Amino acid sequence: MKSYQNLILLQNLYRLKAIGFEYIDHFNINEKTSYEIPASIEELSANISSCHLCDLSKSRAQSMSGYGNHKADLLVVDYSVSAAQDSSNNYYTGRSGETLKNMIEKVLLISVENVFITHCVKCKPLGSNKPSISEYNSCKTYLHSQLEFIKPKVIMVLGEDAYTHLTGDSANFEDARGHVIDFKGTKLIPIYHPNYLLRNPESKKTTLNDLNTIKSCL
Repeated sequence: MKSYQNLILLQNLYRLKAIGFEYIDHFNINEKTSYEIPASIEELSANISSCHLCDLSKSRAQSMSGYGNHKADLLVVDYSVSAAQDSSNNYYTGRSGETLKNMIEKVLLISVENVFITHCVKCKPLGSNKPSISEYNSCKTYLHSQLEFIKPKVIMVLGEDAYTHLTGDSANFEDARGHVIDFKGTKLIPIYHPNYLLRNPESKKTTLNDLNTIKSCL
């Protein structure tokens, strides 16, 4: 069953449960619904905001579809939503968010309003856990659809988890970090995650070099 079909099924089940139903007969999904192929990134964002494809929908404050310019040259991909992001609906919150904002605005010299940032997994994981493979797979179509709508010049991937899940490359992250990688016709460059830099400040110089590589590709 396609992801968007699953979405419709779950939404109907939640609605029925909310009004008191405990059992329903089998019903067919209307395959001509707009949920199957969004006509725009705005429609896609609306689908993400109302998504119930996995159990993270039960514990999140909100589903975070992404933020920024829908025609951005630079697309930033993080792995999962943090508790601070989930509670504030702010992509640049906390020390990690401030670090990322400084990387974009002070090194790349781009306003955060002119980039697009999103996550591989659009909802905060339960507790301090990492999202499971099934939870990522529920969001995978959303992420790849965003890439197709935006068509950025460069994808800046934050950290090993985001890189591994987006590309499927399970090789040593250090072998890929800072390199320009062809990903479906787009330049993809993985860098250290801001959280990693806060724990390992000696790696900031390396990241500065990686950011200059990204800057040269824009």
